Amino acid sequence: MNALKFYIGGEWVDPSHAETIEVINPATEEVIETISAGSAEDVDRAVSAARAAFDGFSRTSREERIELLTKVRETYKKRFEDIAEAIRLEMGAPLHLARGGQTAVGLGHLATAIRVLQDFEYEEEKEGFLIRYEPIGVCGLITPWNWPMNQIVAKLAPALASGCTCVLKPSELAPLSAHIMAEIMDEAGVPAGVFNLVDGYGPVVGEAMSAHPDIDMMSFTGSTRGGVAVAKGSADTVKRVSQELGGKSANIILDDEQLEESVRRGVLGCMENTGQSCNAPTRMLVPAARYDEALEIAQEVTKSLVTDMPDLEETQIGPVVSSTQFEKVQGLISSGIEEQATLVAGGIGRPEHLDTGYFVRPTIFGGVTSDMTIFKEEIFGPVLSIIPYSNSEEAVRIANDTPYGLAAYVSGSDETELLSYARELRAGQVHLNYTGGGTNAPFGGFKQSGNGREKAEWGFHEFMECKAILGRA
Repeated sequence: MNALKFYIGGEWVDPSHAETIEVINPATEEVIETISAGSAEDVDRAVSAARAAFDGFSRTSREERIELLTKVRETYKKRFEDIAEAIRLEMGAPLHLARGGQTAVGLGHLATAIRVLQDFEYEEEKEGFLIRYEPIGVCGLITPWNWPMNQIVAKLAPALASGCTCVLKPSELAPLSAHIMAEIMDEAGVPAGVFNLVDGYGPVVGEAMSAHPDIDMMSFTGSTRGGVAVAKGSADTVKRVSQELGGKSANIILDDEQLEESVRRGVLGCMENTGQSCNAPTRMLVPAARYDEALEIAQEVTKSLVTDMPDLEETQIGPVVSSTQFEKVQGLISSGIEEQATLVAGGIGRPEHLDTGYFVRPTIFGGVTSDMTIFKEEIFGPVLSIIPYSNSEEAVRIANDTPYGLAAYVSGSDETELLSYARELRAGQVHLNYTGGGTNAPFGGFKQSGNGREKAEWGFHEFMECKAILGRA
């Protein structure tokens, strides 16, 4: 792997400066690779390559882009196990998750982009004028560490399908899978300059990308704090900014015969990926009359979870990604205890059998109220808050009592009641009985969870400009 190099203009090139970043395996706390920390000069080189490639690539035909994306997808398949192993090492995903959702989703995004491209209407006749859709230009892509390949391909596939060229800055915590993606792009024959990769820190490389006058659009996934920085950096050049940011998703459990199953699945959904998902159902709202029952079920499920090294087949919960994240999660668990929430399972510290790695005990809190820190802040760890509600109006009020609005969940057997709740929840996706949207449903948030949408037709439009041609006979 060309870990110390950047991929610019179709070649692996040396960075402008010699500063490096160590990539840490969160399960062992050992250095597994060293990458280069990019600079504004490296961003300039990458943007220049992307700008030079844009005129030619934006004029390629639908058929040429379909052929190219198909080659990328076939090459991705050949590197599937390499990607899964990189994700396991760089961010601690257990084997089943690294091989499953973390890696397989990239193939889904590529297949969806090909499907959308096959049917996309670039021009449509209106009364007296013509509407034309054209690629927006050079796109800066900044992606996170928690679902590294998902977020790269969710942006990259529609960007290429629409005829844009790209500069990618992956998270410095999980860059190895991104380097494999660059190798895939190279092997698949993506034209020089169409895809470029620069590693580095957000306040340096991300800021240089956001402010760059030759980048036409920034697509960012990460924290709300980071999204604000990207938006401010982009403001002077009035570029489009599409953001998928934080979340504090509510999960309303209905009072019916499937409450036990709903609670069980809600706990598992919150703990998946060690709680490091922006759309995780981290606030479980349960009927007040069955609150104690729900706590018992949640405790039972949590105690059965296997938290261990990611390379073990039986592991369900791996480490959080870094020492910084470990300390943050520990601090928030401590705040829950100090603010007198009821500790139902878990707590501070590592699981007893692990003395190395950034492992967190899967934790359940009851008695959580809206003034508590754990109710308000995105924890991004395996921590679930359970909150009682007395009626539907109170459930909706509690669910919407957050500055975030990425996802929400409603679980129960009455479809009419489920839909009634779903229509009242202020979130970009509402999951009924934990149904996922895959790569075909629009993904994005209300309020401080961002703007714009990713995936399928909605994600495709993010990378397009709309032109009206007037005065036709």
